[in-house]
Amino acid sequence: MVQFFKDIGGFIMTPLYFLISAVLLGWHKVWGSLFGPETGIAWVLSIIGLTIVIRALMIPLFVKQIKSSRNMQMLQPRVKELQKKYGHDRERLAQETMALYRETKTNPLASCLPLLIQMPFFLALFRLIDQAAKDPETSRGLMTTTLNEQFGDAVFLGAKISDTFTTTDDVGVRILAIILVLAMTATTFITQRQLMSKNMPADAMTGPYAQQQKMLLYILPVVFGVSGIIFPIGVLFYWVTSNLWTMGQQFYVIRNNPAPNTDAFRAKEQRDAEKRKRKGLPELDAAGNVKAEVEPEPEKPAPRQQPKKQTRSQRKKGGGGKPAPGRPAPEGPAEPQDQ
Repeated sequence: MVQFFKDIGGFIMTPLYFLISAVLLGWHKVWGSLFGPETGIAWVLSIIGLTIVIRALMIPLFVKQIKSSRNMQMLQPRVKELQKKYGHDRERLAQETMALYRETKTNPLASCLPLLIQMPFFLALFRLIDQAAKDPETSRGLMTTTLNEQFGDAVFLGAKISDTFTTTDDVGVRILAIILVLAMTATTFITQRQLMSKNMPADAMTGPYAQQQKMLLYILPVVFGVSGIIFPIGVLFYWVTSNLWTMGQQFYVIRNNPAPNTDAFRAKEQRDAEKRKRKGLPELDAAGNVKAEVEPEPEKPAPRQQPKKQTRSQRKKGGGGKPAPGRPAPEGPAEPQDQ
């Protein structure tokens, strides 16, 4: 039975060994010509190049993950309604929730796709490095005995890239391994925290999806931190590079295409408004339409001041008085001339 599972595992992993070794050796040919094929920096840069190629090929999966994660966030109010309605019946609640996901074409597992897809490649690289160090005469993929010896004995920053924290007594190797493990743990935490703090609406922070995200926020870094001490230095470089790629990719998406009703969305609106203002363009409303300019109301003429009311006696007295300065005296009837 054990041999049966080994045969199945070998059948699955053999194509990955060829794929991983082909990409790795392609980069090694480039960097080896610059730094020397036996140098550790040539092999480390080749591992980083391999990571970039794998993550670039996974961009469509990452886009699918972002869309699924956003749909899950938007559906949280409707999920809460289902919980209130069918909270007493777990089976019915599960059925209605899955029906909601099918209706909106949302896959709850899509958020884990990049991590799940990466694991076989990660394991294949782990096996290639381990094989190169322990049994260089046995080849996997396109690796030859000579390449295995170079790969297993390559030294970078005073440490063999095939060494692990637990398999060496060299203090320098252990220090480098701990630094890489801490970097891997920190980047995993920051990536998850970045998603929750910037790109999740307020109403999505209290449902089961938010609880799942909070659990992953703390569980994944601990898992990688504990298991990282058994990873070869080369594998740690792979994982740190992959996490840095994820951080940059996620930062770009959150900044330029954030989920509605989030801090990132409001920040983008403000940046867009300032940019349009600098270019002299009209402002846009929430729907993306140009705001109608409100014409200023015409100024109303000042009200005419009414003359002060006077009594009859005042008017008579005023009429018999002297004319106001600057006004000619009224002409009276002409006096008769002497004959």
